[in-house]
Amino acid sequence: MASAAASPTSLTLHPTSSSSRTTTTRHSVSLPSSSFLRSSPLRHRLGFSSVAFDPLLAALHAKKTSTTVRRNAMKGVIYSVKKSVGDLSSSDLKGKRVFVRADLNVPLDDSQNITDDTRIRAAIPTIKHLISNGAKVILSSHLGRPKGVTPKFSLSPLVPRLSELLGIKVEKADDCIGPDVEKLVAALPEGGVLLLENVRFYKEEEKNEPEFAKKLASLADLYVNDAFGTAHRAHASTEGVTKFLKPSVAGFLLQKELDYLVGAVSNPKRPFAAIVGGSKVSSKIGVIESLLEKCDILLLGGGMIFTFYKAQGLSVGSSLVEADKIELATSLLEKAKAKGVSLLLPTDVIIADKFAP
Repeated sequence: MASAAASPTSLTLHPTSSSSRTTTTRHSVSLPSSSFLRSSPLRHRLGFSSVAFDPLLAALHAKKTSTTVRRNAMKGVIYSVKKSVGDLSSSDLKGKRVFVRADLNVPLDDSQNITDDTRIRAAIPTIKHLISNGAKVILSSHLGRPKGVTPKFSLSPLVPRLSELLGIKVEKADDCIGPDVEKLVAALPEGGVLLLENVRFYKEEEKNEPEFAKKLASLADLYVNDAFGTAHRAHASTEGVTKFLKPSVAGFLLQKELDYLVGAVSNPKRPFAAIVGGSKVSSKIGVIESLLEKCDILLLGGGMIFTFYKAQGLSVGSSLVEADKIELATSLLEKAKAKGVSLLLPTDVIIADKFAP
């Protein structure tokens, strides 16, 4: 049973951590195997390709980049080729301070124990590649949705598991910017890893304030984005820092996920099914409209479903609804019907009188 605000697990465009909300949804539907989402005839050993002018894939790019464009004559698809960490040589990395934005937003229990380390393990290949080439890794992430400095959202509980998986002692900073952090970075040896504190302890992170981004960037010589789960958000640590650090490249996880999406979206096997989750319809308009042009089946989940329920005249209680987007939801439902796309919403929900703490 998945939470109404939890993100889907197949073609996920906006993955987030598992929700702690009490309100959940159940949905049973027979679908073809989604293994085709892992099929990509366009995969490359190094680097990755994405459909340059497709709004679906464009939504995945958090930052504007200068790219070389080539045409694939066989498939007639235009690709933009972006540099990845695998394209950097040992001489590019040895002794360099590398700011790595990862998605380490893992679930913790009440005792601050990690209950699922999937996202940590997913970040390991990029980090290992960097440290094996003599880079000094400055690791950054967020955890949860803190309002200012919030101890329960500290990244400290992640240090033991990171150290175990990397086979080295990972150092931890008590902040993500400032003189103390700069001293730790200066003392970092080649092949060392320093984990910064939760970047969302600063409101400037989500506001993508240039001065905050500049302070983050000042810690490093180059930038690697391996946070697929947050790459669609233009935050200081995902987009702002790229204005101050060159080169800025993709990590192996980001590269892999985009490779999968290229194969799934540009040359899909039929029937083509996709899942889109999230709390707001307004931030998914381009993605949903693009998918309606490509998909046979589109499943919606997360908080946005209540706006669609409301558009159908159903009672939603005090659930999240974008009142000014009800007409839009209606039009999307009508467009799906006209195109013969099965747009599926959860058939029932579990109702609660409050959110879990």
